[in-house]
Amino acid sequence: MTRSLSTRAHISLQAAAERLRSESWPILQTAGAAALAWFAASALLGHERPVFAPVAAVISLGAARGQHWRRAIEMVFGVSVGLAIANLFVLTFGTGTWQLAAIAAVAMLAARVFAGGSTLVTQAGVSAILAVAVEAPDPGFVPARFYDTVVGGVIALAASQLLFPMNPMAEVARAARPVFVKLTGSLEETARALAAGDPSRAEGALAQARGIDAGVRAFNDALAIAQETARLAPPRRRAIGHLELYAQAASQVDLAVRNTRVLARAAVSLVRNNKPGPPELSRALFDLAAAVRALSDNLDHRRPDLEARTRACALEAAAHATGVLDDRGQLLTTMVVGQIRLTATDLLRGSGLDLAAAQRALEEAADRVDSSNPANPEGRASP
Repeated sequence: MTRSLSTRAHISLQAAAERLRSESWPILQTAGAAALAWFAASALLGHERPVFAPVAAVISLGAARGQHWRRAIEMVFGVSVGLAIANLFVLTFGTGTWQLAAIAAVAMLAARVFAGGSTLVTQAGVSAILAVAVEAPDPGFVPARFYDTVVGGVIALAASQLLFPMNPMAEVARAARPVFVKLTGSLEETARALAAGDPSRAEGALAQARGIDAGVRAFNDALAIAQETARLAPPRRRAIGHLELYAQAASQVDLAVRNTRVLARAAVSLVRNNKPGPPELSRALFDLAAAVRALSDNLDHRRPDLEARTRACALEAAAHATGVLDDRGQLLTTMVVGQIRLTATDLLRGSGLDLAAAQRALEEAADRVDSSNPANPEGRASP
C-alpha cells in the first residue's frame, strides 16, 4: 500500500514538473506582455493608471495562444468594443447594481453579434464589469480605457506572433507524439491478442484504437496553428518546410488510425473462440508498429535512414500478411490482411510516396513472397 502511494506521488510530481516545463514560457510571456502594455500606455498615452492595458494584454494573449490569427484579432476587437460600450453606458447612466447587470448583458450581446464564441462572450462580460467596478478619477478618463485596451491587445498579438512567437515544431511534435504512441500500442496489443488467441486482449486493443481520435484532432489543430504561426512570424518561417512533412503525414496517419480500428475489430472476431490467428499476422502487426515508430522519429529528425525504415517495415507487414492468404482464405483472415495492407499503404504515403508508388511497392513485396513460396513457384497477383 505504501509503495503504491509512493508510486502515485512520484507520477504526480512528474506530471506537475512536465506541466511546469510546458507552461512556464507562456506564463512568463504573458507577464512580460502585461508589464510592457502598462509601460506603453503610461509612456505613449500619458495615462496615470492604465489598468486595462495589462488586463487586455493578458486576455488577448490567452486568445492568441492556441487560436488562429484572425480569431485572435476578433477577440481583441470584441473585448475592446465591450469596454467601449461599458464606458459609454457608465457616462450615460452612472454606476450601480442594475447598471452593472445591464452593462454586462449589453457587452456580451455585442460580443455575440461579432460572432464571438463562448470564451469571447465571457471575457467581454468580465471586461465590462471591470469597467464599472474600477472607479475612474474623472469622467474624461473613461474613454481612455478603450485606448488602453487596444494598446494591450496589440502588444499581446505582437508578443505572441512577432516578438516571442511559439515554437511551432515543438507544439506539433508534442501533439503528434501521443497519436503515434497510442497507434503503436494498439497495433502491438492487437498482435499479442492474435498470437495468444485472447478475446479480452483484443477488445482492449480495440478500445485503445478507438481512443486515438481525440489525439488526431488535437494533432491536426496544432498543425494548423503551427503552420499559421510559421507563415506570419518571421522568426519561425524556417519551420515551414518541416511542417509540410507533418502536414503530408497527418492525413495518412488519420487514415491509418481508422484502418487500425477496423483491423482491431476484425481481430476481435478472429479470436472469439480463443484460437490464435496465423503467426504471420501477428508479425505483420508488429512490423506495422515498427513502421509507425519509425515514421514518428523521421518526422522529428528528418533522416533518410528513418524514412527508409518506415517504408521497409510497412512493406514487410504487407508481405507477411499477404503470404497468409496462400494457406488460409477465410473471410475474417482476409479482412485482417486487407486492413494490414491498407494501413501499410497509409504509412508508405505518410513517408512521402504517392499512391501509385505505394501500390507498386506493395505489389513488388507480394511478388517477392510469391516467388519464395514453394507451393506457388509461378507466383500470383496479390489481392
